[in-house]
Amino acid sequence: MTIDVSPAVAAAVAAGDPVVALESTLLCHGIPRPLNRELAAGIEDGVRSAGAVPATVAVMAGRIKVGLTTAELDHLLDAPEVTKCSTRDLPRIAASGGLGATTVAATAFVAARAGIRIMATGGLGGVHQGGERSLDVSADLEELARTPVTVVCSGVKSILDQARTLERLETLGVPVVGYRCDELPGFYTVETGLRVPRIEQLDDLCRLHEAHGALGLRGMVVVQPPPAQHAMARVKVERLVEEARMAARARRIRGAAFTPFMLQHMAERSQGATVRVNCALAVSNAGLAGALAAALAGHERS
Repeated sequence: MTIDVSPAVAAAVAAGDPVVALESTLLCHGIPRPLNRELAAGIEDGVRSAGAVPATVAVMAGRIKVGLTTAELDHLLDAPEVTKCSTRDLPRIAASGGLGATTVAATAFVAARAGIRIMATGGLGGVHQGGERSLDVSADLEELARTPVTVVCSGVKSILDQARTLERLETLGVPVVGYRCDELPGFYTVETGLRVPRIEQLDDLCRLHEAHGALGLRGMVVVQPPPAQHAMARVKVERLVEEARMAARARRIRGAAFTPFMLQHMAERSQGATVRVNCALAVSNAGLAGALAAALAGHERS
């Protein structure tokens, strides 16, 4: 099965110019309409402003796309139903001619095959609460263990077991490093109490990325906190998460529907505060991913 890479993205990859892959699940299942359209533009602009080419990934009419046209992005964002598409779902959605928004796992998988090494997202998936019993663990983690892509994010989603996720990434050999922070961000909040190695300068981050690849290692995670003016207090986030989890349990929400339900519930209870911080950190991460991709391209040329 071929992957359709847009002319702009294909030309940039061939020339060794910086490219950043962008997942689309955030736009279709994390942010309500019409705000998702503004966010899509903001994320792509964040990549461009850092000197890189944005490459949003999705499945359109059964074709796996890397780099969407304006018309394709409009169709994706306006569609009443879009399948949340992890790596395992790619062949099924493609074979059925369906419409799919890619998760971190699926985006990394597709990006690597298109020759893209950097991607940006809001928050990483991970081990769900009680995952040590249910084995409910996001495919993001296993995919990063086998795919040579560096993901820039603001830590692990607040609804997950962040400590166990960090442990699982360590077991899988996927390093997590903080860009100008020495604590794993908590997605909506700056704090988790979980320590990560700190890197202060972009050049040092480039050297780490290059050394990681030179050793034949695969995925890597770079985290930075949500912008300070939008970040929420840890105690407030924990309360919102617990309320949303209780509501999901009462309605027996499970599987792929769980995360979208939790995010919507928290958005409603916080009067939109969680949505605002989600948008702000997604744009910020896109900018850092673009800067990292541009710096890596400069290193290689020099």
